[in-house]
Amino acid sequence: MDRFDYVIVGAGSAGCVLANRLSEDQSTTVCVLEAGPSDWHPYIHLPAGFIKTFHMKSINWAYQQEPGPWTGGRSIYAPRGKTLGGSSSINGHIYNRGQNLDFDTWAQMGNRGWSYADVLPYFKRLEKRVGEGDDTYRGRDGNLTVTTMEWRDPLCEAFMEGAVSLGIPRNPDYNGKTQEGVSYCQRTIDNGLRVSGSTAFLKPAMKRSNVHVHTHAHATEVVFEGKRAVGVRYLKGGRGGHAAEVRANKEVILAGGTYNSPQLLQLSGVGSPDLLQSHGIAVRHALPVGDGLQDHYAPRTVARVKDIKTINELRRGWRLWVEALKWATARRGLLSLSPTMVYCFWYSGESPDRSDLQLTFTPASYKEGVQGQLEDEPGMTVASWQQRPESRGYVRIRSSDPFAPPIIQTNYLDAELDRRVIVGGMKLARRLLKSSPLSPYYAYEDFPGPNVNTDDEFLHAATERGTTTFHPGCTCRMGPAESTWAVVDDQLRVHGLQGLRVVDASVMPRMISANLNASTMMIADRASDLIRGKQPMEAANVPESAVA
Repeated sequence: MDRFDYVIVGAGSAGCVLANRLSEDQSTTVCVLEAGPSDWHPYIHLPAGFIKTFHMKSINWAYQQEPGPWTGGRSIYAPRGKTLGGSSSINGHIYNRGQNLDFDTWAQMGNRGWSYADVLPYFKRLEKRVGEGDDTYRGRDGNLTVTTMEWRDPLCEAFMEGAVSLGIPRNPDYNGKTQEGVSYCQRTIDNGLRVSGSTAFLKPAMKRSNVHVHTHAHATEVVFEGKRAVGVRYLKGGRGGHAAEVRANKEVILAGGTYNSPQLLQLSGVGSPDLLQSHGIAVRHALPVGDGLQDHYAPRTVARVKDIKTINELRRGWRLWVEALKWATARRGLLSLSPTMVYCFWYSGESPDRSDLQLTFTPASYKEGVQGQLEDEPGMTVASWQQRPESRGYVRIRSSDPFAPPIIQTNYLDAELDRRVIVGGMKLARRLLKSSPLSPYYAYEDFPGPNVNTDDEFLHAATERGTTTFHPGCTCRMGPAESTWAVVDDQLRVHGLQGLRVVDASVMPRMISANLNASTMMIADRASDLIRGKQPMEAANVPESAVA
């Protein structure tokens, strides 16, 4: 039986950072178990390859959510990375931290050391920011390269001018002092190639003799002795594969993500007694595992375009060959792009104290409003979503079979505030697309369409075509032991158990105003210091006026 000091389950964004940081101590041994394969596939590293990896089950868990009361009876697709790098190997490359009040709220919920001032040094330590940015907020020497979209498209420029005409300022750095405004996206792409958790953190760590990475290793159970986690059982090669077990001298660390970490805990007897007993699983420890799921829900407003080429046309025929040549020779052009070009952060009118909407613009349109399949006719799309939803759902095991996909119920728009904000976002998206600077290219609104005008009509449209933005979190929430909702403490140790931590987006106690990849890496970086018993980095001296 193999033994290591630390056993990390999951080689996603968090697991990659953890493996890198923990293995800096050459006297420490680290084992990483990843259910998927190595990240060898070319589509992973080609930025535009996200269109392909979106549905590739060889490197994607390809989950389905349960229909909800406000999704029109639809089961929404929920892709998650299943390869080295996890979802950072298949996502849209976006780098977005969130607002300072997101993290201050975490601290106010009883989590010491997780305020914005506390976590900013870890954000900075992780990143290698290339381009504009105040060094008060940005890092220059980290592993994770962060660049700004270099593509300059007339539709993107017109969209941003349209935002300015509506009173939304341009913002050169939404990850700096202030998030509000409109700008080209920042993304984890360097020289035309994806920068994932694997390429930035795990691959350098794998050069060390004390790091051992096992791919095709599907974890089936955490091994306990009493209340202490001592190892992990897994099947090498997946279902029907070779049964194996690895022991942890110090800690087992779950980094499987918002869906898989609670699933493994429940399979191991940690969770709701009623749920576990209903599947014949002995209760090891009762905790609200899987409760509290949150995600960003986005309807996409689509307009037809005239008198200009969009990405819809550029990706076909001889034009695509031209773009392929650009990428092959200079790492430029269409194949170097992310699915989103422009970001906009603004107010719905429901939260006057800080912006509560995130909107994205793409000079393209997708079939049935879903990113991943481009339409044939030219179009442009604005996705709009509420940054801090109130609605919460859950993740639960479907059975005692570790290969059965979990039940994922997000309960989008269950809270009345969420419904009001989503309508406000759709109205703002319409105003942006109909702004004067875009008028030379604007033909007509395809969805939700000119006949949709009342709040109820907008809401109905949102239930028909809204979808996930692929930002699930909050299923193993961080909080005080006396709370009724927390699974881990503020050092990410599972309450009531020893030798077991959860380190991934599932520990977020509340959704942040951002995509989750940047913050998931930050969580792992800070966790590495906690695990090693190192003194945390000194809190940043943040100007009071900062609202990043």
